[in-house]
Amino acid sequence: MANGTLDKLPMTIRGKALLDAELKKLLLEERPSVILAIEEARAQGDISENAEYESAKERQAMIEGRIAEIQGKLAGADVIDTSAIKADRIVFGAFVKIVDTETEEEFSYQVVGVDEADVKKGMISILSPLARALIGKKDGDTVTVQSPKGDKEFEIISFEYK
Repeated sequence: MANGTLDKLPMTIRGKALLDAELKKLLLEERPSVILAIEEARAQGDISENAEYESAKERQAMIEGRIAEIQGKLAGADVIDTSAIKADRIVFGAFVKIVDTETEEEFSYQVVGVDEADVKKGMISILSPLARALIGKKDGDTVTVQSPKGDKEFEIISFEYK
């Protein structure tokens, strides 16, 4: 998943905790339950035309795939305590307040890891066009971001780390 410029993808402590919790649930709850479902379906006899068996095997493959995916992400993560960052420019983990220079609408975002991104909750991926434009900038700077509706210009009002 590394994109050539980053050996490890940054992730907040919160993002790591969420992946750890999902992995724990998959390993301790989901995996054992699907194994039991497969055993029960096998006990019914002929598995060649057993829909429950096929369904359980598909679910098992999805669970095992997600376990491997999470383990890979955790292994390739650079976990960062954003509250310890002391930077005079915007970097990963920053809480940024910007204003659309055309509409004067204000937005607040935190620059987070890929798996943590949720625009509706104010968290944008480090790899998003907006975050990429903001990285390295400071209060008062203006950035231009390409959007489906054309170029948008934002002015940075403030940023902080917490």
